[in-house]
Amino acid sequence: MLVRYRGGEGMLAWAFHRISGVAIWLFVVLHVIDIFLVGAAPGVYDSLLGFYATPPGILMEWLLGAAVLYHALNGLRIIIMDFWPRMTRFHRQLWYANWVVFVLVGVPVSIVIGGQFVRSLQRFFG
Repeated sequence: MLVRYRGGEGMLAWAFHRISGVAIWLFVVLHVIDIFLVGAAPGVYDSLLGFYATPPGILMEWLLGAAVLYHALNGLRIIIMDFWPRMTRFHRQLWYANWVVFVLVGVPVSIVIGGQFVRSLQRFFG
């Protein structure tokens, strides 16, 4: 079997880091395309900006923010373990600390984005 799940925090951190990295890469590709559209097809660009203001667009923005925050925090965890190898003994605690910081930063941001989401729903359905 090529892929085998061994479980534990290390494997989850690895998987989430890869998934968030791919999501961020996909955003960068989309961003390059939409910046290209500014000059090549301004009407299409305006339509795309309109989509970003809809509930699905705001949800995608929220997911992107979550992916960037997780990827950054987990990257710092990896850097800590790379520069201070003795810290690998505490990789689980560092991973849980990542989640604490993720929630402390993510909840206020989610409240702001949630307000935008509710307003977009009101515009969309109202």
